[in-house]
Amino acid sequence: MTTKKINIWLPLLFSITMIVGMFFGYKMRDTMPGKKFFSIQKANAVQEIADLLNSRYVDKVDMQNLTDTAIQAILSKLDPHTVHIPAKELEGINDDIKGSFVGIGIMYNMLADSLNVIQVVANGPAEKAGVQVGDIIIKAGDSVLSGNKSTTAKITSTLHGSNKSTIALSILRNKTLVSTTVTRGSIAVPSIDAHYMIDAKTGYIKINRFTTQTYKEFMPCLMELKKQNMQSLVLDLRDNGGGILDEAIEIADELLAGDKLITYTEGLHTPKKEYRCRRDGQFETGNVVVLADEGSASASEVLMGALQDWDRAKIIGRRSFGKGLVQEQYDLSDKSALRLTVARYYTPLGRSIQRSYKNGSKSYYEDVSKRFVHGSIADSLNNDTTKLYTTKAGKKLFGGGGISPDYFIQLDSNINYKLSYKLLLKGTIGDLGYQYYLQNKATLNQYKNANDFVNQFTITNKEWDFFTTLAKQDSIDVNGITAKEKIYLSSNIKNAIARQLFKAQGLAIAENKDDKAILKALEILKYKN
Repeated sequence: MTTKKINIWLPLLFSITMIVGMFFGYKMRDTMPGKKFFSIQKANAVQEIADLLNSRYVDKVDMQNLTDTAIQAILSKLDPHTVHIPAKELEGINDDIKGSFVGIGIMYNMLADSLNVIQVVANGPAEKAGVQVGDIIIKAGDSVLSGNKSTTAKITSTLHGSNKSTIALSILRNKTLVSTTVTRGSIAVPSIDAHYMIDAKTGYIKINRFTTQTYKEFMPCLMELKKQNMQSLVLDLRDNGGGILDEAIEIADELLAGDKLITYTEGLHTPKKEYRCRRDGQFETGNVVVLADEGSASASEVLMGALQDWDRAKIIGRRSFGKGLVQEQYDLSDKSALRLTVARYYTPLGRSIQRSYKNGSKSYYEDVSKRFVHGSIADSLNNDTTKLYTTKAGKKLFGGGGISPDYFIQLDSNINYKLSYKLLLKGTIGDLGYQYYLQNKATLNQYKNANDFVNQFTITNKEWDFFTTLAKQDSIDVNGITAKEKIYLSSNIKNAIARQLFKAQGLAIAENKDDKAILKALEILKYKN
């Protein structure tokens, strides 16, 4: 009798269990983005068209290419910072965020179709294997890298690889063929370009971007400068396009006292989240100046916005880029990724830094180039003047168009920046630094540090003639330029040689020597110290 009852009720129990499971699975789908357990949604028109193209179109269709095009078309209707990252580009972008990659540890340049080693990472795999500045890498593994117009993508994919893997290099050194084997390793890409004492009381730190390692890099620099009696800090965020928001928050915490609000984020589907100071900072009372320009964006703007709102720092330079959108990255099934805008961030006073993008991405990015045309007028363009914010010290601030500086540094209208841009694109001045070093090693190696070089080395007719020859080879005519332009380009030549000799630190010291923003910072700090 018992067995018969079980046989009758068992199918019903199974059915109830299945229905309950499906019900909860349906409910759970909304809490699992991109991973729906149970869905009864019909295919949308885009999917239906894709299916029809795949099954009925007259010719063979590259569906991956069509899908990528469709994705770009959809995203173009949103904000300029929501982007689809193809799988082939994702690794490089993620490496940039991590602040490291696996490779052999060299910087290179292509000169006359030859891969020239222009710098070797100290204590890196290549240096340990005996690779030197000036070497020409002919072959790496089975790949010929010189003499056949190798692309950057090919060179990168060849030299990068898995950790502790080996690669055999054939090198031309002083017209002699040399062979060596390099064991690849993790190569750090520093986010701090330079830190040093500008004068007896003023320290300087330049951050080029915010990676997962920036705060760890920043703290030893700050502590070293404090040991040298730093009383004022110049924090250089020019051309810092942002990166990891949390790293900028950590640095702000070192400069702001108490439990002050640093920033907050909020979006339609993202609840308000506040980021506040959590600990005693290492530089809460010293004077701070921040250098900014149109290349300072995102996390950089969060940091300078917090310091400006709390009257903690003076901002010197030009108006920042104006990116106040927060992105989250979602990995997709085809190994590509969607970097999706999910919220806006706001300064402590509630300012939104984001510029308008209602006229599309092209107009959005052209705004930056227009600033160079309008000069100082551009410093106030695109700010939302309908909302006025006032700091505790009484400073009047606006939002909606980036961070406007307290002291504006205008570009010199007498300089032909189009010519400089052309030289930059061609890499002419960078090539000069490398080639000049190779030809003058003995003389240049006498300089013990960057300060000695900057103070003692001068550009003569010899260096200028060398430069004009290289420029001509790159189809750029520098004859007929004004005296001011020649002084400007001569300064860039000296900077390039400093970089070749003393890397990013040397470049910063050389550039800062006569930099208008630096000089203004020192002028302001002189009255505070």
